[in-house]
Amino acid sequence: AAVAAPLPTPGGAPAAAVTAGGKDESSVAVLLLNLGGPDSLDAVEPFLYNLFSDPEIITLPKALSFLNGPVAFMIAKFRAPASREGYASIGGRSPLLATTRDQAKALEDALTARGVPAKAYVAMRYWYPFTDDAVQEILSAGHSRLVILPLYPQFSVSTSGSSLRVLEEIFYKDPAFARVQSTVIPAWYNRPGYVTAMARLIEEQLLSEIFQAPELAARCARGDAAAREEARARASEPHVFFTAHGLPEKYVSELGDPYQSQTEATVALVMEQLRAWGYSNDHSLAYQSRVGPVKWLEPYTDDVIPELAARGVKDLCVVPVSFVSEHIETLEEIDCEYRELAEELGIERWARVPALGLDERFITALADAVLEALPKLQEPTIRAISDGTPVSLRIINDLVALSRKEELKAPPNRRRYGLTEEAERINGRIAMAAMALAGVTAIPSLVEVASRFAASAP
Repeated sequence: AAVAAPLPTPGGAPAAAVTAGGKDESSVAVLLLNLGGPDSLDAVEPFLYNLFSDPEIITLPKALSFLNGPVAFMIAKFRAPASREGYASIGGRSPLLATTRDQAKALEDALTARGVPAKAYVAMRYWYPFTDDAVQEILSAGHSRLVILPLYPQFSVSTSGSSLRVLEEIFYKDPAFARVQSTVIPAWYNRPGYVTAMARLIEEQLLSEIFQAPELAARCARGDAAAREEARARASEPHVFFTAHGLPEKYVSELGDPYQSQTEATVALVMEQLRAWGYSNDHSLAYQSRVGPVKWLEPYTDDVIPELAARGVKDLCVVPVSFVSEHIETLEEIDCEYRELAEELGIERWARVPALGLDERFITALADAVLEALPKLQEPTIRAISDGTPVSLRIINDLVALSRKEELKAPPNRRRYGLTEEAERINGRIAMAAMALAGVTAIPSLVEVASRFAASAP
């Protein structure tokens, strides 16, 4: 794809457009969206409150929406002791912010090396730095172009959607932000670079001394092609076990959330790549981290591990498929709780594939996505959000023009949480647009999901 970049100076470097106020308007701003995590044990309870007060996480009927705060307070108070214990076991804080900032710097470097000066910013949904803070940084720096990149490979209303809802609200409230040319990359679960990076990390574990003789593993690590060929048969024996963060099942069955289908597609693509390299491992997918009594996506990780052990599986290669950074779900839940369960059940060899983190192949894949998104800053399309390709935040304005809320033929028990009457009107029009676009793609429409950036409930 063509890349929109500043014109080069005679010396070959990108020309910098600096305003009289010292603001650089030539560089592209990239906003990385992530969940956030407590930066101390004292921050665990307020972090949990922020998490559970999000209507995308705890969905109440609109008539009871005023209880979101009190319900979140009670849940946070109840869960805080166990959560503090978990965070204490991984160093007393979440490593997510530090890793995300490192990823931002690596992405800047990768883009600059390709002739696109860029500055990456970090916006966390439930802890510092919050989205508002990041947007103000972008505006203060004077950027005129913005690529929004959620660090969630698979789109979900409860992750990317929740963060994008906050940006949508800022977009309408802040004229300065609305004037910034912006584009969103809603999902990248099927990007070849991401899939290859995942497959390579799995391969490295399959060829490691966990499953191979130490001398052979060392030769494989040095890139010895003959050693890799020799090790392939043994490397195909471990069961590759993908575990993804869970989601209440109703998000998929009632709201059309594409998270499950996109997660399954990622797993299929990764395994297809491994098979192309000559590996023939069995594999399975399960979902972890469920909360509360409601039904979540199945099968559950802590149910599948006993099933695998009962089938005689002795070698397990565990892949955190929906996590791109190490945090409590990988470092404590997978590495401690699930590993202990597996060992108690007789699984003898356990390897956990690391999160992508600063993997060079992964950073390159993100840079590719940003570069491909730049032309979209001038070409917003309605269909693009359904296809999972970059779109402008201004897509909302296009959708609003398509229909009036009172024309929406929707089940009476499906309402979007709205802050104002105008918000409800906009939401209804977006939903109508989603219905008009239904069937464009086999993947559930992201427009339909976007119409629910604030939660719907029966």
